[in-house]
Amino acid sequence: MWAEPDDPEVVERMRTAHREAVTALDVRPDQDVHEAWGWRGRTLSKPVIAPDGPAWLRIACAPIGRIARTFWDGSLKAEQAIPKSVPRPQLRASHDWSHDPWEYRAELYERVADHPAATSPTVLTEPDLPSTWWAALRTALEDIATVPTRRVTVFPHYLDRAMPHFLGTPLDTTVPSWSTAHGDFHYANLCAPTLHILDWEGWGLAPRGYDAAVLHSYSLLLPRLAARVRDELALLLDTPTGRFAELVAITQTLHSTTRGNHLDLTKPLRSRAALLLGRPVPLPSQMGLLTRCAPGSAHRIRSAADTQQDDTNDLSKSRVNRVTA
Repeated sequence: MWAEPDDPEVVERMRTAHREAVTALDVRPDQDVHEAWGWRGRTLSKPVIAPDGPAWLRIACAPIGRIARTFWDGSLKAEQAIPKSVPRPQLRASHDWSHDPWEYRAELYERVADHPAATSPTVLTEPDLPSTWWAALRTALEDIATVPTRRVTVFPHYLDRAMPHFLGTPLDTTVPSWSTAHGDFHYANLCAPTLHILDWEGWGLAPRGYDAAVLHSYSLLLPRLAARVRDELALLLDTPTGRFAELVAITQTLHSTTRGNHLDLTKPLRSRAALLLGRPVPLPSQMGLLTRCAPGSAHRIRSAADTQQDDTNDLSKSRVNRVTA
């Protein structure tokens, strides 16, 4: 969740596109005029009324010819592949259109009554999360992990470059075990007190325990909350694979700080990494520049996972085979 873009042309273009989607999908605006903006106005969502009741209409845009299909199609693929046992708003309909130079996609979801546990990935106030929420979270993570897919959320070549840069050496960047992950598992994508998991565009294969590790990294400003995450998700985190997943999540979040995001997490992330590694973590300035750490150069840094998720449609089949082997 981001602020309204500063560029009035972007605001007007996206609001116009949203009105077009309302017409195309035969819904009408709700009296609630709340707007939910994505990073730099890339998405815009609003509540609407569909023929069968309250709904949520999200539109996304991308320059024509520069769509990363893996993430553009993520929500649609999730609707097909993720089991219904995983609590999430159901996708009712979608609609694609374009106005040169922009491609648009509208996605119409059922509207859930519960709100996200936080308004941003990083939490500054501990959310009220009952034991039933944590139980549902564990079950959902188990169900997600078993979904077969060739989609990729975390790329080995990114880890080979980024982990030594942000965490220092020696460091083995070989992923010990893979499983399917949501890919952007933070409090702004998790509703409470009843669990609903939002934003499925980046789901795919990641180090086992990755979602739990991401949630823990975003909890580090609140030590009591971080301790609860470690306790509630111990089966995923308190293992060699879980500790590796933590280092991956820490790497991505430290990478995002170089673009001005989540700066308040820098110190606790480095401290946590040092604890996991059993050695000090050198400052990035001591390690030289990280060049082309991720595929593509224009990153969608809405959260740490986005540091290496652009242009994934350019990945070769051999790279995917490396992950799924």
